Amino acid sequence: MALDFGVEVLHKQITSPETPRANFTGAIEAKPSVTTLPKGFKKNDETRPFRVSTVWEKDIEIPMRDSIKLRADVFRPSEATEKIPILMAYSPYGKSGTGYFSLDMIPGRVGIPKSQLSGFESFEAPDPAEWTAHGYAIVNVDARGIFGSGGNHRWHGKGEGQDGYDAIEFVSQLPWCNGNVALMGNSWLASNQWFIAAERPPHLSCILPLEGLSDVYRETLCRGGVPYEPFWNFLSGNLFGLLGQNLQEDTISMIRKYPLMNDYWEDKRAKAHLIEVPAYVLASMSTGLHTPPLNNIPFKNWPVPEAKYHTFFLSNAGRLSKEESSVVQGEVSYQSDAPAQQVDNDSEEVAFKYTFTEQATLIGASKALLWISCPDQNNFDVFVQIRKADKTGKILQNLNIPLNVPGMPSEDEISTINTLKYLGPTGILRASHRAIDPVLSKPHWPAHDHTKLRTIPPGQAVLLEIGLWPAAIQFEAEESLVIKVAGHPMTLAEFEPLRGQFLAGNKGKHTLHYGGEFDSRLEVPIYF
Repeated sequence: MALDFGVEVLHKQITSPETPRANFTGAIEAKPSVTTLPKGFKKNDETRPFRVSTVWEKDIEIPMRDSIKLRADVFRPSEATEKIPILMAYSPYGKSGTGYFSLDMIPGRVGIPKSQLSGFESFEAPDPAEWTAHGYAIVNVDARGIFGSGGNHRWHGKGEGQDGYDAIEFVSQLPWCNGNVALMGNSWLASNQWFIAAERPPHLSCILPLEGLSDVYRETLCRGGVPYEPFWNFLSGNLFGLLGQNLQEDTISMIRKYPLMNDYWEDKRAKAHLIEVPAYVLASMSTGLHTPPLNNIPFKNWPVPEAKYHTFFLSNAGRLSKEESSVVQGEVSYQSDAPAQQVDNDSEEVAFKYTFTEQATLIGASKALLWISCPDQNNFDVFVQIRKADKTGKILQNLNIPLNVPGMPSEDEISTINTLKYLGPTGILRASHRAIDPVLSKPHWPAHDHTKLRTIPPGQAVLLEIGLWPAAIQFEAEESLVIKVAGHPMTLAEFEPLRGQFLAGNKGKHTLHYGGEFDSRLEVPIYF
């Protein structure tokens, strides 16, 4: 059922599942079957066994309100003596071990050996071999337009929420289900939980979103008003559906045609106030992965009340000063269009640092307020990052994965990609998008309204308020907090093929002004 956003929704062809990278060996036409996997069953010699006898119902048909039919796999303990609840994963990647996306695409499998998983799990979804042993059924749904599911694929929003609603209500009535369905999954499989739960399906009991965005425009696709095309092209190019029948929303063409907020993009912002079921929300503050914590410090609330905001003023000689009166007015420039590979050694990045005299923890969201001019353009993109430097001044990286897992490379051999290494929290802003949304903004988190372009006369300095994502970084005495500013992203590329692919809308030099009337500064939450 089409939704009306007042603009044309552009679509493009989805990739054929016959391409080798689809990891699909069956017939695309659904062929429902029922198989009992005995206790101890293993998909192959490398995978984990099932701990209980499990019924695998393949390609069950789930009707949608517009007569489209989705396909799903069910895994449930065969010897259950009573009706059981469902954990549902609604995925665009392919169900039950099919599709391009898997841990194998990341060097070292992110520290997770094949022996820990059954191979029947959907990507970023619960493993049937684990959860059937606890008395749950796993339902892996191929989203609309994916593999054997009909229709055109939807990229989040109310439409995907409605599909999830219909799927929940259908499976909740299966004869072996006790009427309780929970949503569970990571990344996309977390994000769609916000939209499904906002539709309030009666048999949805709770949700467990891990690492899930809640605003497609502001958080990933066009963060700070800067389109992030390489990753989204990579993602959309590795979704698979029935050629000649299924299309997918063309988000890249949409952001090019509609670069400002409208009803289409607003639809892709979660309506959390409509959610009534319990939500257990987990996320790391480092990368797109849900990684193991290094040090758990319990606090009673968020933002952390014990963390107080401190202001550091950008100053001469690459210093951050706590005293504005000590700052000498000056400026520093960088070439904004210098090539960048996103491997943590790119050129044309300016840095300012503050050295702590006692242990301190940055915990929460930070904000940079920077006076910047560009003589060559009336619009420009600015990227900001906070880093940690050791006592010698060396800027550090954080490893996201354990090194004691068999098959993992040494520390020096770990690939420099965002899934494996974390550099620090970042902020992005296109200068013409600098207007603040007073409703969405918080005292130390500027949200921009993105409804109108406000260009700047070339050479005129303009104040940019740039929010940096939350972080938790502990500094020892003599270690330093560093803020870096550049005309390119300073996060590592998500995957090796994406290195050097991001092109910001910059040309020429940017000049960063500080001191005097230009009170460029960084506001950070510090817990001593």
